[in-house]
Order: sequence, then C-alpha cells, then structure tokens
Amino acid sequence: MNQAADSGGQRPVTAGERGRVTVTAPIETTGSATEVQPEAVLAGVDKGQIEGRSLGQIAWSRFKKDKVAVAGGVIVILLIVLALLSRPIQALFGLDPNTFNQDLIDPNTSIPQGDFGGMSWEHPLGVDPKFGRDIATRILEGSWVSLVVAFGATILSNTIGAVLGVVAGYYGGRVDSIISRLMDTFLAFPLLLFAIAISATLQGGAFGMEGLPLHICVLIFIIGFFNWPYLGRIVRGQTLALREREFVDASRGMGAKGPYILFRELLPNLVGPIIVYSTLLIPTNIIFEASLSFLGVGIQPPQASWGGMLKEAVTYYQVDPQFMIVPGLAIFVTVLAFNLLGDGLRDALDPRSR
Repeated sequence: MNQAADSGGQRPVTAGERGRVTVTAPIETTGSATEVQPEAVLAGVDKGQIEGRSLGQIAWSRFKKDKVAVAGGVIVILLIVLALLSRPIQALFGLDPNTFNQDLIDPNTSIPQGDFGGMSWEHPLGVDPKFGRDIATRILEGSWVSLVVAFGATILSNTIGAVLGVVAGYYGGRVDSIISRLMDTFLAFPLLLFAIAISATLQGGAFGMEGLPLHICVLIFIIGFFNWPYLGRIVRGQTLALREREFVDASRGMGAKGPYILFRELLPNLVGPIIVYSTLLIPTNIIFEASLSFLGVGIQPPQASWGGMLKEAVTYYQVDPQFMIVPGLAIFVTVLAFNLLGDGLRDALDPRSR
C-alpha cells in the first residue's frame, strides 16, 4: 500500500484517506473555541447572538435612533408627571392658583410691578395683571385639566372608532355601508358650532353633576364622540387588507366565530396604527379644549385652564405680553412634543412610511 507522510511528522496518510482530507476541514489544535470545534458552529456558538427579536423590540430599536422623537417622548412624560403631581406639588409648596396678590399690581397702570410681568424668585413666570395670581401655579393647575380632557376624549373616540371600523371592514356588505354612511354623517357636523351650543346649554348643571366635573365630562363627550369617524376610517381600511390574510383564514378553518376573529385576531394587529393615531389626536384635542375655553364655553373660571388664561390675556396683551406668551408657549410645547412622538412612533411601527 502506498503511503505518504506530511512534513510535520504526523502519521502516514493513505490514498483513500487523502481523498477524504481534501473535503474535510482540518481541526486545529490551537485557537479559540469557535475555530477548534466546527460542530459548535452548527449548534450555534453563542445562542444570544442569533436569538430572534419580537416586533416590539424591533420597533423600540428603530424608535431609539430617532433622537427628535425621543426628545418629544421625554417632554411628554415630564408633562404627564407634572400634570399628575400638580395638586401634590401645590400642597407641598403651599401654592394656590387662585390666591390674589393685589399688592403686586401697580394701582396707576393696572399691570404687575417689576420687569417682565412681575417675574421674581417667588413668581418665576410673573403674575397676571388682573388679580396678581401666580402664572406658574396656574399653568401647573391647567396642565392636568388639558391632559385629562385630551386623553379622555381620545380614549372615547378610539374605542368607538376601532370597534365600528373593524366591524365595517370585516363584515363588509350592508354593515359596511351603514357604518360608512354614519361616518360621513358625523364628519358633516360643524363640530365647533355644535360643541359651543352643547357646552353653553349644559353650563348650569346636568346628569346630577355641576361645576368642574360637569365641564370636563361634557368636553370629553363632545370631543370624543364626534371625532371617532377619523380613526374608524383608518381601522376600516386596514381591516379590509387584514381580513384576507392567512391567519384569518386559519381561524375560520378552525371554526372561530366573527367576534373571536374581530377581537382576538384583527384588533391586536391594529394596535400600531391606533397608537400612532392616538399620539397625533391628543394634541388636536388639547387645542380643541383650549379653543372652547378661550370662547368661554369650556372650563369655567376660577378653575385655571390654558385656553381660559389666553382669553384673560387678550385684554392685557399690549401692556403685559408676558401674560399671553406663557400659556401660549405651554400649548405650543405640549402639542409639538406629542406630534414629534407620534411621527417617531409611526416610523418605528411602520418602516414602510420612511
């Protein structure tokens, strides 16, 4: 038998073995574990490196790359925390948004004493020229009112719009026609005029409520109940595409009924568009609530609200512009932060929109 020895002094290799060596990767005796064990490559050298990621993890990794959206999200979180803690903060520091400080108002000019609207260490954003109330405290007090109305109206409109939209898109036919015409009817309402009329009618008391709770509930109902068709159309369009997917056919094949498919199969796949639309709807509701309060049919004084503060500032904007700038900036920053967050979530949850 012919044999050949290699230059390294290893055992002789037969002709048959030489053929096998040419197709087999040599195993080195030095090096890392990755190099010395080819079978480890087949099993996965480091299982953590090849572990799959969920859709939420992928969306979060995309969202983190958008620094502008992250900044908007941080501002939104801070605003929510301040709104939730507004009353405890006022109690902790002994603040009262309705405390009159007439001694801070110049009796001759009827404007706050000092520069920039009476700004000082005690009143960092100045005082209002009408009663000398601290503007910073009133901004803090008005924050929770605006956010409660905006979030409440968004939840109401999204609940109605998501349910009716997915029903219309899934069943189609006459059901779709009825719900679609209902959407068109609601969209045809002159919402602002209708809201003014309803709010003015229910100012005294209704449904066993009065005062601030009544005003908040009325605003949530008006804004939320008449805005649901916007989300309803989005959900209906998405459902028309999803109902033809394989997982829906599989559910039907397994005997699943309509309600199960709607709420267990279709709606979970619509969470992304609903979240994105919510972040874009909240700032719209904040502006709407401020508009109604500015017109005098929203939150009523002495309760502080950003729109109400702008209404009071109209009389004094020439002699004390500070009184108008501060609540205007509060609305501007809040709306901008929610819009930036919404744009970032849209790109993260739907990469096709990039």
